[in-house]
Order: sequence, then C-alpha cells, then structure tokens
Amino acid sequence: MLARKYDSLRNRLANLGSALVAYSGGVDSTLVAFAAHAVLGENCLALLATSDVRTANEVEDARRTAAQLGFRLHEVDTYELSDPRFLLNPPDRCYYCKSEMFGLFRTVANARGIKWVLDGSNADDVADHRPGRKAAVEYGVVSPLLEVGLHKAEIRELSHMLDLPTWDKPSMACLASRFPYGVPITDEGLERVRRAEAELRELGLRQFRVRSHGEVARLEVGPDEMERAWELRDQVALAIKNAGFTFVAQDLDGYRSGSLNDLLATPDRSSPVT
Repeated sequence: MLARKYDSLRNRLANLGSALVAYSGGVDSTLVAFAAHAVLGENCLALLATSDVRTANEVEDARRTAAQLGFRLHEVDTYELSDPRFLLNPPDRCYYCKSEMFGLFRTVANARGIKWVLDGSNADDVADHRPGRKAAVEYGVVSPLLEVGLHKAEIRELSHMLDLPTWDKPSMACLASRFPYGVPITDEGLERVRRAEAELRELGLRQFRVRSHGEVARLEVGPDEMERAWELRDQVALAIKNAGFTFVAQDLDGYRSGSLNDLLATPDRSSPVT
C-alpha cells in the first residue's frame, strides 16, 4: 500500500513537468522536495522562506537537509509582522501568512518559468483548522501528499524507508502559533517564546511547545518525554523564567498539534496551528 502511494506520488510529480516546492525542512515538505527532485531534476526548485516567526535553528536545519539531499535551494524573506491583520492574531491568522508566502512563491515560480507551486499538506490536515488551505487554493498550489492520500504516520514511515534525515523530526510550526487567538503578536512576545524553546532544546527536549498565556508559560511536551520534562522541572522552570515568563506550568495532556484551536467556539475545519 505504501509503495503504491509513493509510486502515485512520483507519477503525479512527473506529470507536472516543473515545480517549485514550498520547503521548510519539515518531514512533509522534505518528502515532497525529495520526490520532486528525483523525478523532475533541474526542473525542481526548493524554496525556503525565512522570517521573524521562524527560528534560526529551523532555518539552519532546513539548509543542512537540503545540502545533504542535493536539493536546488533558493531562499526568500517574508514579512508577516508588517501585516496588521496578522499581528491582531485572529482565528484566520494563517490565511494572511500563507497568502503572502504563496503570492511570493508564485512570483518566483513565474520568473523562473516554473509552472507549479507545491506544498506539504497531507491527508491529516483536512481534519484540522487550517485557514492556510484557503490561500493555497486561491493561488493554485498543488498538495501532492494530500492528493495521493498520504497521512502523517505514513509520511514518516516512507521517509524512514527512503533514509531521509527528517523521518523522526519533531513537528514544527510558526512561533505565532504559541499565542491564543486574539492575543496580539509582538516582537517581545515572539522573542520570549523563542528564547524559552531554545533553552528547552538545549536541555534535550524534542517535541514540545511553550504556549504563551500572559505571564504564564504552559509547556506541552510529547507523551514520551513528559516524565523526562518533569524530572528536569527545576531546570525547565528556570529556563522559561529566564526567558521572561513569571509562572511555568506543564500541561498534563502533553503536546497536541493545534491545541489552541480548542478555544474556537465553531472551528472552521477548512484548514492549522501546530
């Protein structure tokens, strides 16, 4: 079954002729970029967006992965924080971010004679609140993993089979996803979260989020790391307080992709915060 899906993915990509991949260095977009480069060769370009809502660590990881796998890589800057609609942090915040990004990517593709823009949306994404999907549709972005029915667990398994270094990489997300909807996004707030999460990575934690609730940092940790985080609680608390928070709490439910979507009364399941 998995081999058939991968064959379908390669066939779908081959039929496109040329493609620009919205590449972040995460498990999904890395698989798309790997398969697209394999079948399209020089007619494929991986495009990495850098901005203030991404961490330097994520960008460097993406560059290393691209170099290791031989991707044709190009980088562009995006400026989400210049959009007042994004800064207000409404439930459709991701729509404004993705609109700018896909619009820019479409411009780059056109300038280079590339017909299609691809993203890494997968078959699990349709069940979550993902306003960015609307922007993808508006800009004609192709989602090949979604089209062939690949789910996240299958993408990890397939990536492992293909010996991709991202197969077990923790899920990533824009730093703005750490703030409840309606709480304005500020440079200071982003820096506080960025510093806290960098310190926790230094402590060895892998899959986690520092959710910002005013002076309280609510730490979500992957189920397999919750006990470890509790054992390190003194160091964890100190690291997060040093970043600027007053109080630290560990969420007993652990890490959940899009947990802040629980606050939406009537979520639009068209498209996440992870």
